[in-house]
Amino acid sequence: MGHVFVVAEIGINHNGDMEICRKLIDWAVLTGCDAVKFQKRTIDKVYTKEYLDSYRESPWGTTQREQKEGLEFGKDEYDEIDKYCKEKGIDWFASAWDIDAQKFLRQYDLKYNKVASAMLTNMELLQTIAEEKKYTYIATGMSTFEEIDAAVEVFKKNNCPYELMHCNSTYPMKNEDANLLVIQTLRERYGVNIGYSGHETGRIVSLAAVALGATSIERHITLGHTMYGSDQAASLEVDDLQRLVKDIRVLELALGTGEKVLSPEEEAVRRKLRG
Repeated sequence: MGHVFVVAEIGINHNGDMEICRKLIDWAVLTGCDAVKFQKRTIDKVYTKEYLDSYRESPWGTTQREQKEGLEFGKDEYDEIDKYCKEKGIDWFASAWDIDAQKFLRQYDLKYNKVASAMLTNMELLQTIAEEKKYTYIATGMSTFEEIDAAVEVFKKNNCPYELMHCNSTYPMKNEDANLLVIQTLRERYGVNIGYSGHETGRIVSLAAVALGATSIERHITLGHTMYGSDQAASLEVDDLQRLVKDIRVLELALGTGEKVLSPEEEAVRRKLRG
């Protein structure tokens, strides 16, 4: 078993606040995550005017637009994120929800791209991502095999390396909805690495995903479940994140190579017990 790539999904849990954002990056570094991830949207491209004008109570006002704009980071914030992550020695990347957002991300020297489950059927966006030829994590929540087939075709056509991530797009997800055996099904069908993007509240499902061969784990992180935001409840606080990463690293070693070999220690016991 190789190194499991652990992604701390900050997403929009920073609540538009750079101080919260820096703390979440610090936690990801402290707990040994491999990368932090954000979400980038061009508000007027992703949502209709009617939707943006509709009512939504939030710390920023009473419309969906005020709420969405309150949560959206622009160039100044991403410049700071880029600088801060470089200082801390952790990779960052983001899932773009529209073509302009993906092009915005190109100004940074990012190693990875991410296709959010909601965007899996947006072929123009997939083409824009795939032509960058960066290693791309593709979440498969809410998707049929036919839809995943079509998405994978875009990445193959562009010779863009990719990894699928098994995912159930409910927030928070009930453990019994995880259907983790799909990890094996996806691996057999597509012949690529399969990760797991989880929205459950605890750690056991993510650990089971690793035991089933998941090559990456993505979990939302938060400073506190009671903070404002739709993703906070399905996120891990620092203590749980720390335990999860530690347990994943133990599992990597425990899974071994799959070859049946007797260790020197076992040989010694064998001589003693079998004579």
